[in-house]
Amino acid sequence: MQVYKFGGTSVGSPERIKHVARLIQQGGRKIVVLSAMSGTTNTLVEIADYFRRGNKEGASNIINILRGKYLSHIESLYATAEMKERTRSFVEDLFYHLQDMDANAFDEEAEKFVLGQGELLSTNMMVNYLQEQGVRVALISALDFMRKDENDEPDTEYIRTHLSPIIEAHPEVDIFITQGFICRSAQGNIDNLQRGGSDYTASLIGAVLRVEEIQIWTDIDGMHNNDPRIVEGTTPVRHLSFEEAAELAYFGAKILHPTCIQPARYAGVAVRVLNTMEPSAPGTLINNEMQPGVIKAVAAKDNITVVKVVSSRKLLATGFLHMIFEIFEKYKTPIDVITTSEVGVSLTIDNTRHLQLIADELKQFGTVVIDRKQCIVCVVGDLRSQCTGFETLATDALRDIPIRMISFGGSEHNITFVVDMQDKQRTLEQLQARLFGAPAASAEA
Repeated sequence: MQVYKFGGTSVGSPERIKHVARLIQQGGRKIVVLSAMSGTTNTLVEIADYFRRGNKEGASNIINILRGKYLSHIESLYATAEMKERTRSFVEDLFYHLQDMDANAFDEEAEKFVLGQGELLSTNMMVNYLQEQGVRVALISALDFMRKDENDEPDTEYIRTHLSPIIEAHPEVDIFITQGFICRSAQGNIDNLQRGGSDYTASLIGAVLRVEEIQIWTDIDGMHNNDPRIVEGTTPVRHLSFEEAAELAYFGAKILHPTCIQPARYAGVAVRVLNTMEPSAPGTLINNEMQPGVIKAVAAKDNITVVKVVSSRKLLATGFLHMIFEIFEKYKTPIDVITTSEVGVSLTIDNTRHLQLIADELKQFGTVVIDRKQCIVCVVGDLRSQCTGFETLATDALRDIPIRMISFGGSEHNITFVVDMQDKQRTLEQLQARLFGAPAASAEA
């Protein structure tokens, strides 16, 4: 058995749904995880915002627009009057429940309910279409098996013991369709796995069932060696280790969500990233194998803030870093990159919600300097100490670019630079030229 996951753009229109339906009928038995149709979750976020502000009329207007979009999709997707009516009835009922929500009693649980409706729509529409085509398919609700534990982490034992019997009870089914993103909390309430949660759902399912392979279908031919939206001449990376893929995903590669890596890695289940529009392309294979002595790719993470604490006192005394980290932990603000010296510590964050409160508390240790609009650029590959020269290649490529921070040695798989956002494109282009031999337009200018 395999697990396939399709994102919002892959099921973003009736034509795309039909295309995905043809893809998943090929090969053996599988579980297919679907995201909401592209644009739907953003619209549901807007609806939730209106409800949260007590503006039911505003929410109702947006609900009606979204409802009309789906009703028009039904006319294009199905051939028979029976299936059109069945799907229309489901869609009308779902939007009726949204319209009927009480804006005055709208809380976090109600918001999570709203945000999960997109996956319910896409999976029901896909199952109905496949049934119309005569495919042996079953819809299984993620709410029946996907649950978090008391620490807000996936409860893998619960997932396994509740999902396996569902699969085993339907030996006649070739394709199981389920929702990404949505789950239940430890208390049994409707919850979600945050943005990127469909990747996470697929990885968790694949890990607990120990499937042959997890396939993440996107709109690009695998993970590229640089950002193709910014740099010309990028190429797909055909193989990554789990460690390399995790670094790229965390530090900005948009194709794969960072949370997707760990469950598959621990279970030893390979992940393959494929292109929905070019299904014959080989994509990127991710597994536990390391290709020695190779730099694989460059990724960038935008809108980073650098926080620097400078003191005339000796900073690195016992407990100093602990006290610094405690402040960030207090405000639930993750740190990406950190560098230290005798008189200062610099670190980066991408969540600035509590930045002022953090800065106020850090001032007890020294002068606090904040630089906004920074960018993390990460070079990923085999950077073990015996692989000499790769760090020099990377730093030499950036010899004319102001570098705010460099981090190397925390991982054997990356060297990380922090540069100003205005230098991002030039940084990526010059790394591409130096590391992979592609022309760098900015460097030649």
